[in-house]
Amino acid sequence: MRQRKRILFVVNPISGGKKKTAFNKQVLEVLDLEKFDPTFKITDHPNHAYELGKSAVLEGYDAVVAVGGDGTINEVGSAILGTDMPLGIIPEGSGNGLALYLGIPLNESAALRRINRFETVDVDTGEINGRNFFNITGLGFDASVSDHFATENIRGPVGYLRSIMNVLGDFKPSTYTLIIDGKEYKKEAFMISVANSPQYGNNAYIAPQASITDGILDVCVVHKFPLYLLPKMVFHLFTKSADQSEYVEILPGKNIRIIRDEKGPVHVDGEPVEMGRELEIGIKHKSLKIIC
Repeated sequence: MRQRKRILFVVNPISGGKKKTAFNKQVLEVLDLEKFDPTFKITDHPNHAYELGKSAVLEGYDAVVAVGGDGTINEVGSAILGTDMPLGIIPEGSGNGLALYLGIPLNESAALRRINRFETVDVDTGEINGRNFFNITGLGFDASVSDHFATENIRGPVGYLRSIMNVLGDFKPSTYTLIIDGKEYKKEAFMISVANSPQYGNNAYIAPQASITDGILDVCVVHKFPLYLLPKMVFHLFTKSADQSEYVEILPGKNIRIIRDEKGPVHVDGEPVEMGRELEIGIKHKSLKIIC
């Protein structure tokens, strides 16, 4: 009898505001137990998913599966980056941007059946000031929203919408210097998103042409726009037409430096991180295997 593949499921119990008390039972019902030997570990503190991912590498697992949102995926992916271990995803977050782009079903059973197939794709990963990102990193308005959302007691889309409304009233655009593959730009921007994949999550596409396998990052500069046009800007996001807006400029590049007036929050796959005035951003081509 052939040996079963050992899979570690790293479960974030609070991601997306969803209870996951029945998840283990679901896995045992859907996963092909003749091919796979599952183990479950629950995260209970910040960076715990990263620690569990590192342990999975040391303990010789055949794959590790992130059960959570883009933040959980970021921690687990960062832990196994540079190894041959594939990353599985069971999307349980508020936005699930990376999973949606990769076509991984939001339904748990359907996502587990993808694990059964065990087919992988090599994808690019980004880095900002030494921190990895897999989907999108950004600064300006969306980073301030992520910073506020981290303090919200309501998770999921409702909590995120509340954060947007709280930040929107007082937010002011800033001036940035961008150096992209040696070419310098000065931009006044409402926000800047650096996209490895096209969408934030919930099918809101900031960089419709971005690809996670092309070795290029899309620097999306959202210029100052009149607030009465906010519904139109939102319409562009959800119709994959942000690049057609006169207020959005997309600059592709591999080596990116952004200089801003002062330090502040940056979101890394939706998680707020305090960073300095200068941001160094790069891409590692096809550096991670994902089961999809």
